[in-house]
Amino acid sequence: MTAVAVLAALAGSPGPAQAEQPYTSGPSSTTDDHPLPPGWRIDGEGGARELVWRTPKAVPMGDARVEFRTGDRLLGAPKPARDGKTFRLALGGTPPGQLTDLRVTAAGRRLDAAADDTHGSGSRVARMPAQAPANGVDPGRPGSYRTVTGEYDLDPVRLPGFDTPVEMTAEVVAPKGAAGSRPLALFLHGRHGTCYKPGSEDDVTGDWPCADGYKPIPSHLGYLRDQRLLASQGYVTVSVSANGINAQDWQAEDAGAQARSSLVRQHLARWADWTAHRSSAPAVVREAAKADLSRVLLVGHSRGGEGVNRAAMDSLYPPPAAEDGYRGPVRWKVRGTVLIGPTIFGQNPVADVPSVTLLPGCDGDVSDLQGENFVDGTRGISRGTALHSAVYMVGANHNYFNSEWTPGEAVAPAGDDFWTDPEQPDPVCTPGAATRLTAAQQHKAGATYIAAAARLFLAGDDRVRPLLDGSGTRAPSADPARVLTHAVGGRRSSGFLPDGRMKVTGARLCSAVDPDPAAACLDPETPGSSPHFAWWETEQETGRSAVDLKWSAPGTAARITPAEPLSLRGSQKLALRVFVPPNTTGTKFDVSVTDSSNRRVTLGSVRVDGLPGSASTASYWARELRVPLSAATRAGLDLRHVKSLELTPRSQSGRAWLMDAWGWAPGTSAVKAAALPRVDVGRTIVEEGDSGTRTYRVPVEISGHGSGQVRVYVLDPDSGRTENRLVTVRPGSDTIDVPVEVKGDTVYGYDVEHDIAVKAVHNAVVGKHRGGLTVENDDPEPVITLSPVADRVTEGETLTWRLSVDAPLAVDLWQPVRVLPVTEGAELSTKDVDPQWLMDWSGDVPDPERPLSDANLWVWLNIPPGSTGVDFVVPTVRDQVAEPAESMRLALTDDNAEPLPDGPVLTGTVLDKP
Repeated sequence: MTAVAVLAALAGSPGPAQAEQPYTSGPSSTTDDHPLPPGWRIDGEGGARELVWRTPKAVPMGDARVEFRTGDRLLGAPKPARDGKTFRLALGGTPPGQLTDLRVTAAGRRLDAAADDTHGSGSRVARMPAQAPANGVDPGRPGSYRTVTGEYDLDPVRLPGFDTPVEMTAEVVAPKGAAGSRPLALFLHGRHGTCYKPGSEDDVTGDWPCADGYKPIPSHLGYLRDQRLLASQGYVTVSVSANGINAQDWQAEDAGAQARSSLVRQHLARWADWTAHRSSAPAVVREAAKADLSRVLLVGHSRGGEGVNRAAMDSLYPPPAAEDGYRGPVRWKVRGTVLIGPTIFGQNPVADVPSVTLLPGCDGDVSDLQGENFVDGTRGISRGTALHSAVYMVGANHNYFNSEWTPGEAVAPAGDDFWTDPEQPDPVCTPGAATRLTAAQQHKAGATYIAAAARLFLAGDDRVRPLLDGSGTRAPSADPARVLTHAVGGRRSSGFLPDGRMKVTGARLCSAVDPDPAAACLDPETPGSSPHFAWWETEQETGRSAVDLKWSAPGTAARITPAEPLSLRGSQKLALRVFVPPNTTGTKFDVSVTDSSNRRVTLGSVRVDGLPGSASTASYWARELRVPLSAATRAGLDLRHVKSLELTPRSQSGRAWLMDAWGWAPGTSAVKAAALPRVDVGRTIVEEGDSGTRTYRVPVEISGHGSGQVRVYVLDPDSGRTENRLVTVRPGSDTIDVPVEVKGDTVYGYDVEHDIAVKAVHNAVVGKHRGGLTVENDDPEPVITLSPVADRVTEGETLTWRLSVDAPLAVDLWQPVRVLPVTEGAELSTKDVDPQWLMDWSGDVPDPERPLSDANLWVWLNIPPGSTGVDFVVPTVRDQVAEPAESMRLALTDDNAEPLPDGPVLTGTVLDKP
């Protein structure tokens, strides 16, 4: 017998809402050998079998994507119910036996379990990093321009894949009376609640448009302070509303990235029209300074960050027309992006558009700080001249960069996204901790660094570059925030990249994402995480690596030797990105290089300290360390042919990770985007048919220009394993050829998804990174019947019913049954059945004695493949009390625990022992 009990909280008079609440203890199981954790079940109709997770407390609508995983393997992103408590994922062909070690994560953070700090990350005290020296120019100081503020609200637009039109609403803050054309900065907020009920404390929905009695949450007004600062400095700014996307992006395979790009470009197109025809512009635009569309900065928060990244990509490399919500010409030039606590589910940054990524050290939403990939993911992709900066802000959370997401400032209910247990407060991020910023401090620091990016990317002022490129200066306007930076690109030359073919001695070349702790850079059991190693679509990735150094005595060198000598000629310094465990101090290295003639020179020494961190933070983040190359020049080292790099620990013991090392020179490079091929993966849906075998291919579109390389991961729906290969792509070619054989049959089965995921490696961009072929079951669901086997027994015997189907199955079938109150006579009580059975199937105990129907018994029965039925048994117990016949009622139900309208309600009777 195989059965699964999903224990619904059906106390009182159950309705559909209550029936969606699985009890949180008890033996839910896929099979007898593979139990599902509490709160999980499998259901679904037809071929659409679903894995369902229910949490007692709603998951707030945020930017991190909720994901189901089995161990480290991604099963997929489930669809949320309206109440935020139930999440459903189509399982396709995943066998039940593979549903082990189930986890619910969002940006690497467990939603179904607390952060594990048993390894003692708190054994070291979190210390605030030392204050850096002030930069010569402070971009956080307001300028002298007078400003004008106002809104425009245009007709909504329809975007592919979304049923409801999306608003074209925006807030403009701009210089007034400024001469000439001024650069344009466009802001896009992230994923947040869309509507609220005025006067309520927590009545927030994800609907669009808002229901009667509710008002839109004005997330786009949350950047007014940033806009006012920029406008005072001479920039035209506009912040656009995206509630219509937030309400619908759960159904988009790319989580709404393409839709957000389309919305951004729709607004830019309007600004291009208004620049050419001022009289057609809204009043606030006519009153503002004229916008210069050749100098555009895109600023995106959270999913808005991924959205503006895609908009920058689509402006250079057009997306497939069928999926694009903007079809017109590109009449603007994106000079840079600012990405605030961003998502990057596709890990597909635009290498040839400069960027600044703000990483909040106490981000409780996008908590893995996956936005680091906007830096790391650009290495080796294109020309390398665009500067990509990561700005780590100690003590900042996710929400407080937007005042409309900040308690005490927002018109709608808002909260701190970093949750901490009052009994065990987080040492770094609990409000009031020495390392935690207040909302006002955080927003001011954020505005300062947005202004720094604008001044560098739009105004070309190289004096602010040291604030962004790892040079170690600070903007006093951001005080007291501690802000750390590192970067790639710009005027960096050849680099020692662990991602390439290299030899490592005295250390370990480790894998950023790998289920094997011996291969992984960071053991999965380590408290906390690293932004450099954020998960993507697969449990193991090829080509994402670092150098792991571990030593117990000083003096043993780690040597990194690339496949070919590289040139540091023209560089002033060697810049290394290195991190050590959080809360550690005083780690020291000597840095040496050797040329092709075996001349070896020690360039100097560096020291690196860990960031403040806890089990809930992503604090394994690299600091930029620089050593002059002057010693190599004096020694006559051939900097055109450097064959190896050595790091020699001078600390007694420790551990460190080297991300990369580059030749560095001051200044900002001119950036010209390369002509590259673009890859987009589509999705085709086919029916399996009744007979024969047909071969389909995963739809992939390759557009653009030139040739490049991508890595293609093929995800096996049966085993969960992935295979990958490096592919050279050219526009119009079919080099990404993934055939799928579909065998027709007349046996009931489930829908199956054959997916691939693609990532750029060199000279290529990837738009929609995941897609595939969905094979739909087209056979009717079998007829299910529930019939008695032993429905009249003496106490101490077992009541038995049989759940049957009219034909054998090729897959597991799940059907819920529920114990209902009796309508006449005495009902079996919780003390009339075996107490262990009651605990196993309801998570309940016999005391206090009550009717069995009050014991939360909603049971999911599983008929395994090849079988035609399964028994549901209720073992009764014999007592010494003389009593009349007692009974229980049992019915088939729908997924909401409601009895099927045409289904029988069966009665079992237990007689007193003579």
